[in-house]
Amino acid sequence: MAEPRITLPVLTIKTNVLFPEIVMPIAVGRPRSIAAVESSLSTEEKEILVVAQRDASVEQPTPDDLFSVGTTAVIKKAARTPEGQMRLVVQGMDRAEILQFVPDDRFLRAEARNAPIDTKGDVETEALHQEVLKHMEELLRLVQPGEATSPETILGSVSDIRRLVYMLGAMLTLDVEKEQALLEAKTLKEALTLVHGYLTHEVQVMKVRGEIASQAHTEMSKQQREYLLRQQLRAIQSELGESDDRMAEVALLRERVQGADLPEHVRKEIERELTHLERLPDGSAEHNVVRSYLELVLDLPWRKSSDDIVDTKRARRILDEDHHDLEEIKERILEHLAVLELNPKAKAPILCFVGPPGVGKTSLGQSIARALQRRFERMSLGDLHDEAELRGHRRTYVGAMPGRIIQAIRRAGVNNPVIMLDEVDKLGRDFRGDPAAALLEILDPEQNRDFRDNYLDLAFDLSSVLFITTANTLDSIPRPLLDRMEVLRLAGYSDEDKLEIARLYLIPRQLEESGLGGDRCTIPDDTLRHVIRRYTREAGLRQLERMIARLFRKVALRLAEGEKGPIEPRPDDLHDLLGPEPFFADELRQDVPPGVATGLAWTESGGTVLSIEAIRLPDKKDLVLTGQLGDVMKESARAAESYVWSHAEDLGIDRDRMRDSGVHIHVPAGAIPKDGPSAGVALLSALASLHAGRPTRRDTAMTGEITLTGLVLPVGGIKEKVLAARRAGIKRVVLPKQNEKDLRDLPEYVRDEIEFVLVDRVDELLAATLPGPAESLSPAGAAR
Repeated sequence: MAEPRITLPVLTIKTNVLFPEIVMPIAVGRPRSIAAVESSLSTEEKEILVVAQRDASVEQPTPDDLFSVGTTAVIKKAARTPEGQMRLVVQGMDRAEILQFVPDDRFLRAEARNAPIDTKGDVETEALHQEVLKHMEELLRLVQPGEATSPETILGSVSDIRRLVYMLGAMLTLDVEKEQALLEAKTLKEALTLVHGYLTHEVQVMKVRGEIASQAHTEMSKQQREYLLRQQLRAIQSELGESDDRMAEVALLRERVQGADLPEHVRKEIERELTHLERLPDGSAEHNVVRSYLELVLDLPWRKSSDDIVDTKRARRILDEDHHDLEEIKERILEHLAVLELNPKAKAPILCFVGPPGVGKTSLGQSIARALQRRFERMSLGDLHDEAELRGHRRTYVGAMPGRIIQAIRRAGVNNPVIMLDEVDKLGRDFRGDPAAALLEILDPEQNRDFRDNYLDLAFDLSSVLFITTANTLDSIPRPLLDRMEVLRLAGYSDEDKLEIARLYLIPRQLEESGLGGDRCTIPDDTLRHVIRRYTREAGLRQLERMIARLFRKVALRLAEGEKGPIEPRPDDLHDLLGPEPFFADELRQDVPPGVATGLAWTESGGTVLSIEAIRLPDKKDLVLTGQLGDVMKESARAAESYVWSHAEDLGIDRDRMRDSGVHIHVPAGAIPKDGPSAGVALLSALASLHAGRPTRRDTAMTGEITLTGLVLPVGGIKEKVLAARRAGIKRVVLPKQNEKDLRDLPEYVRDEIEFVLVDRVDELLAATLPGPAESLSPAGAAR
């Protein structure tokens, strides 16, 4: 006969499961839960349905967030705290299956049916019962060794097997999923099987913990015994007049010196230091300093080098496997490898990879080391202020150490590794010296043959080391240091490049790391493009990989919660999976009034579009500049104003009107610092448009530096700026004539989509940016 249906308020709990016949205290703080408790207390029976949440982090659970099986309970005690919470003591009555939820705005209310566990047993059930008691006894012996404790001592006399099962479930340290599985067990045999498994695991864990503790105790006893034996040995040797540990240590160092392949000048220094060490007392501070110095000298690979495997075909294959595109960079690396293949004694170049974060500078160095089969060492120079970090400290100082270069050579074990110096553009400088000055010697092939570390104080040959440096910008690198390096620029990636790289490298790597192998999840191209354009705004790939990893984690969670695969997220699903879009696609400005021009700028994270705005200020005379503009950009604005003033008649501008009013120029976004001369043409176009009363072309963006004589000079970052214009939907770009050579760095599909107007002078610029001929810019039009 089916159990009758009951309708009860629902109390949701986060980290525990209430079992039948078990008394449990519960703290209630959520408003809906308090309302459910108050509704239960208003009845004579004081019954309530206690159900566990699937996810403890959900603060406002819905029916979908709850398990379908709970426990009917009676509230034994209830008290309010000063903070407005309630403290309950409830006793579980029986299992209950939720049939449906009853609509109620105040709290959750459910219609349920009692579903007591089937207590029918057989021989197997009795065997499981005995095994559970056996494991319980063993667990008690492990917890309290040496004390005879029976399960009855802890659990009391439990004749009801069902109550025993639920008491053990409440006593063991189980997570919510395991406790819920025990509650949902429909038969006594199934419940005993689960408890048996839980107890077996606990017994195994306690055994391993005991073994670890025993080993630790044995190891401690062994160390104490060895210490006493050493003390006795030292006393015996002292009585017999035999050599002590210090002399044995010196003898061991002499053996290492004899077997080491050392240059002659190093061997002489080692012999002198060994003689000095023999004369030092064992307890002196200098003894440890000399011994550490000798160990460093013997550890250094003075004449040990790895054999280069120079195979340009293999190297090309490795570079293509590790990196997409970057053809110019790969070609330069292969050129050097080809020279090494023909002349193994050729000087290694000092390569400097310059580009935005996340474009693959560090991984290129790793690929070079893999292609040459050399050891790879990397060190970051970001915010390095102390010159001694590179050159080392003199041994006269307490705690002196060798510099990072010598330490990297020591770790590599060979004298020709690939050493990558990251963030060379972020070196600091203060009273402790100039690290860039130390790099002048380290990175000069003519000087580093006899590099002297302050700690080592011996000439070490660094000429075989392949140094690679990385930087985000060249502006902060001292000119003498930059002169020693060969600069290779890594530009940002276009959306198409990112799509291809994600398919080839990022998605396979993240699929493996998230455990979504096979066809359990696929990302369509339109979804991936949406992630690239709306969830990342960078020249590199780091943020894109983070977003892909986050997307796969969300998918893995859905699969773990029982959703059937394969899952193919669409663009509309990204809001739920990745959250709100942090970026909006750059859009072409629809309304372009006079005084507005579209410029292009370069940042460390790629190119961007700037909308430069200018308005006239009646009854004012000065030029107001806002938008966190740097000194160079302010000078460009003043130069543009002077040019417009001096050529007002040629541009059809009323000079008297200009004289009687000031101008305010603003460059959004105002919170981002901006500088550089490349906004000169946009500033000039905005001013000419404002005073002439004619808007600039809305489909045109521009970049370039201007001079007072009307020349348009070349600027950098053309590829990043053009890609930003393409992303904004701009189909026409005005560039300096001398930047025509930079267009070859653009992908062919970008060159086909965008019309490029190349100008040498300002009159050509204005003819391209202001619609209509310059003659039509009449004073009358400017006065409107």
